Amino acid sequence: AAAGAFSLREVLDAFRRCVTEQREVLLEPYLSGWRGLIRFLQSLGAVFSFISKDAVAKVSLLEGLCPRFVSLQSMVEQELAAGPAALRARPDSGCRTLLRLHRALRWLQLFLEGLRSGDPRTSVLCTDAYNASLAAHHPWVVRKAATLAFCALPSREAFLEIMNVGPPEEAVAMLGEAIPYIGDVYSITQELFERHKLLDLP
Repeated sequence: AAAGAFSLREVLDAFRRCVTEQREVLLEPYLSGWRGLIRFLQSLGAVFSFISKDAVAKVSLLEGLCPRFVSLQSMVEQELAAGPAALRARPDSGCRTLLRLHRALRWLQLFLEGLRSGDPRTSVLCTDAYNASLAAHHPWVVRKAATLAFCALPSREAFLEIMNVGPPEEAVAMLGEAIPYIGDVYSITQELFERHKLLDLP
């Protein structure tokens, strides 16, 4: 892929490196994977700007925490050490920031699964993925704008070309490799936040 361009292979490699044998999610490769996904969103133009701009800000904030925390688990445990009330009072906490990315990761996972399935209706795929993940956390005006924007999405073939891994069949095959790794990271993070009752952070 050209410098600065999205590469599905890079995202696959990053999320493959995320999970340790102890089922911890390493922060650095997690953010590396997200930087790749942001390039994917940005390659689609203004349609996804409302998500990509927010993701850029969240990734930047978490990058500042990398020297202090090796994994998502260590970040959650150390931020909770001050007590749940103190954590909830912090708008810039790593946990709150991670939760926003976590929700967006679910949307991207579902959307990429739809692209892999072969359904040519990208607007429907994206809307369904959005409604099953991010929509519940956005105000009505954002949900309406997002649904309208998705109607202007390019074709499935254009999406597969954006993957920058060769012919469409290679892109589909690599999606088949990448999605389980993304799903694994999502599941571990979901369980971590459920266990510590952090899924409703304001």
